[in-house]
Amino acid sequence: MGREGPGVGQVRPTVPSEGGSSVSHVVESAASRRHRRNRRTAVILVILVAALAGAFYYAASYMNRPSTPAASACPTSAPTGSTPAALAPSQVTVNVYNATTRSGLAADTAKNVKSRGFVIGTVTNDPAKKKIDGVGQVRFGPNGKAGAELVVALLNGVTPQQDTRADASVDLVIGNGFKELNPAPTTTSAPPVPPAMAAAPC
Repeated sequence: MGREGPGVGQVRPTVPSEGGSSVSHVVESAASRRHRRNRRTAVILVILVAALAGAFYYAASYMNRPSTPAASACPTSAPTGSTPAALAPSQVTVNVYNATTRSGLAADTAKNVKSRGFVIGTVTNDPAKKKIDGVGQVRFGPNGKAGAELVVALLNGVTPQQDTRADASVDLVIGNGFKELNPAPTTTSAPPVPPAMAAAPC
């Protein structure tokens, strides 16, 4: 039987070098290689455990932090849109009609209405030819409500009457009970806020 060669992890025989000195070759044993692999594996496991611990800590901190209160769905104040301006007499066109038998009453009244700041339109006898025993009527359409408010203030006891006209003109119809006009109003009250603009209940 031949001689067995050097085992793993054993020191091989010394081989003389060219300079006359001897060199020893050490072969790494299988146990040493396993030990080194196990050490690398342990380091990797430690890194993974540390990373998982950090992730769990971050998740726990995120879940336990106080929640921010939700914004209220209801506005705390009224809309800040521009408020419609009040109407002045100079923005209202008034037609003056005479429903009495007194001649020239419409023309005289129209002068007084104009002196109070209104714009005068048509001046004539009442085209509706109605008999009005009271002080008069104020006729207007859906677009003339604000202007009619100013004209109504000119006569105590006048009767407002809405019709279907499309424009914003206002008719002042003088009746048999008419005596004189009141002083001119300055402006109308501000128009009411439309229902769609009102705040919804919370």
